[in-house]
Amino acid sequence: MQRDLIRDLGAAGATHVRFLFSLPFIAALFAFETLALGMEPAPVRAITIYWIAGGVVSQALATALMLLGMRNRSFVVMTAYTKIEPLVIAMFGAAFLGERLGWSATSAIVVATLGVTIISWPASQTKGTESAARDWRPAALGLGAGVLFAMSATCYRGALLDMGDHPVAMKATTALIIGLSIQSALILAWCLAFDRATLRAIRRDWRRSLFAGFMGALASQFWLMAFALANAASVRTLALLEVLMAQAVSRRLFKQSTSPRELVGMALLLCGIALLLNAQR
Repeated sequence: MQRDLIRDLGAAGATHVRFLFSLPFIAALFAFETLALGMEPAPVRAITIYWIAGGVVSQALATALMLLGMRNRSFVVMTAYTKIEPLVIAMFGAAFLGERLGWSATSAIVVATLGVTIISWPASQTKGTESAARDWRPAALGLGAGVLFAMSATCYRGALLDMGDHPVAMKATTALIIGLSIQSALILAWCLAFDRATLRAIRRDWRRSLFAGFMGALASQFWLMAFALANAASVRTLALLEVLMAQAVSRRLFKQSTSPRELVGMALLLCGIALLLNAQR
């Protein structure tokens, strides 16, 4: 849905709706959990806010890079480019959170990353330097997005760990209500100051934007619940199944094809997932 919105809203507008239109749904969930279910919001300290702010900024930049890359490359391959993320998360988790994976889980992540590398390798460069540059540009955007998504996941994992022993769903919702509020405030301030045309376009296309926001809110809630239960590298490696879902969407909705080489890379991604599941038994 976000990719489809690029045509009318541009990359910036399609990025903004992911956060602006997620906030009302997360706010409604937060109200339901606290008022109807009587759950206490998760404890939040200053360091928790810092972790969330880091996750917010990284996520917004990563989404923008990914959508820019989708202008030049297929939906499924751009999604796959970002899947270098689990390997980077493993490094970030070890560096910033003191989380170290066993050899089996590490091997699984390496195999999956190899699949991403095969998918990301540019096509034949016989069409000239300019064509080769166009081939590499989406790869650079996608891989850059993957690194930023990894930083975002690590920051959110740090925030959730800082909330201590609290119900998982409430920790996720608390982190999201803070994160989305920060994102929405920054986006609105930027658009009012520098890009009112995009804000008007988002308002005109609010129906499609609302659907994208709802799906984004639902996905974010599940992501953060998973991050509260397990290290982010394992969670994001399992999420490589998204590549196959992206392929199905790409073929059905966007009429985009996938090369044999890219299919081999996707097969390696699946092997990595299978190794990870076996390592976690």
